[in-house]
Amino acid sequence: MIEYKPHEYQVIAEKHILENPYCGLFLEMGLGKTVTTLTAIDELMYNMFEVSKVLVIAPLRVALDTWSTEIDKWRHLKHLRLSKVLGNEKQRKEALRQKADIYITNRENVPWLVGYTGMAFDFDMVVIDELSSFKSAKAQRFKSLRQVRPGIKRVVGLTGTPAPNGLIDLWPQLYLLDRGQRLGLTITSYRQDYFVPGMRNGQVVFNYELKEQSEERIYNQISDICISMKSRDYLNLPEKVDNYVKLNLDPKTKKMYDVFEREQVLSLFDSEEITAVNAAALTNKLLQFANGAVYSEDKNAVEMHKAKIEALEEILEEANGKPVLVFYSYKSDLARIKKYLKHYNPKELSKGEKSSDDIKAWNRGETRLLLVHPQSAGHGLNLQQGGSIAVWFGLTWSLESYQQANARLHRQGQTNTVIIHHLVANGTVDEDVIKALANKNLGQESLLEAVKARADKYLNGCWNQM
Repeated sequence: MIEYKPHEYQVIAEKHILENPYCGLFLEMGLGKTVTTLTAIDELMYNMFEVSKVLVIAPLRVALDTWSTEIDKWRHLKHLRLSKVLGNEKQRKEALRQKADIYITNRENVPWLVGYTGMAFDFDMVVIDELSSFKSAKAQRFKSLRQVRPGIKRVVGLTGTPAPNGLIDLWPQLYLLDRGQRLGLTITSYRQDYFVPGMRNGQVVFNYELKEQSEERIYNQISDICISMKSRDYLNLPEKVDNYVKLNLDPKTKKMYDVFEREQVLSLFDSEEITAVNAAALTNKLLQFANGAVYSEDKNAVEMHKAKIEALEEILEEANGKPVLVFYSYKSDLARIKKYLKHYNPKELSKGEKSSDDIKAWNRGETRLLLVHPQSAGHGLNLQQGGSIAVWFGLTWSLESYQQANARLHRQGQTNTVIIHHLVANGTVDEDVIKALANKNLGQESLLEAVKARADKYLNGCWNQM
């Protein structure tokens, strides 16, 4: 066990929790918000006697591993009792019957927990780890927690990315903290006060744009209960190097891609208006091709090329035995990496409780090639002890997923320069994602712009099939 010697910013963050019954800690990845929050819980429970039963809501892998690991790690927290409300319904009910200080569950179980406990929902403090996962006011997890929010004495929201798709995401998160005191009682009033409709099709609004000075007004409204901290302001982290590996598809494959892209784009216009949903489906197909395999209508993956497989193998050879973390997008990516690079003994990050063993093996340096889907390892997992090289085999439009995934290595405790390789197929939709990454403007708006640009190319007759 380690003796806890908090950084100055952790003392500030802990004080913020203690002094505010409901608050947000927008701490960038790697600043130790878990141990900070646990320290505050310990103070509230055993010194101030203000809380007696705490619920932590977290992403599944974080609920399985991170919080219990932190309790086991720090000497001053060793007396805290944690019960994991996970698994099947029988296991969850048994975990709730256990005598504990902190009960932790994954966010998907929130509707079940609220429904099961009903009026007996007796947690006097709730910690929402990754508050941004409650950014949708339509989601059942938000509606369920909103239902019991009046009876909760203390609420803490933790996240490093509170507005991954813009400030429109903030209202549901702030409502769970202050029940609408700062940004309004409804999402509709929030939109009316701070935004104007952007792209739309009739009555359907695809995005909202900030009114003049709205950004400053929003920040002023929430500044008393939310504090934001960035790693670069408080930690001397090693350098992070972004390396873009540009790949040329062979002429035959590139021509196949161009034809495929044209057919996909034009078929979209034959049937319907461009929306965020069908634009996402289109770019999803194009990203599959760029990665090397496209799913057919019968859901079988048809291999188109091995350019990224070959590039990944080169990176592994250059790593000279150092561990490499690979972010993949599709099951076909996973299967092909395992097939072609089996001599590197690739390990897939397991689901459920077995993931804890995988994480420990990685951090002990026992895994040379770890394959991870960014949404599975995006929050709270500490992988910095096991390596400093990551590869984006398949790129993502989600700024939140991208930043969170990279922060698994580039965080407090990392001692080496972190190298992030991005495999980019030239002349494909990969380039659009990289451009959006460079502009820190990932998400729905960038995706729509990419599709519209491709549509203009084909509809205006600027494309030649050769």
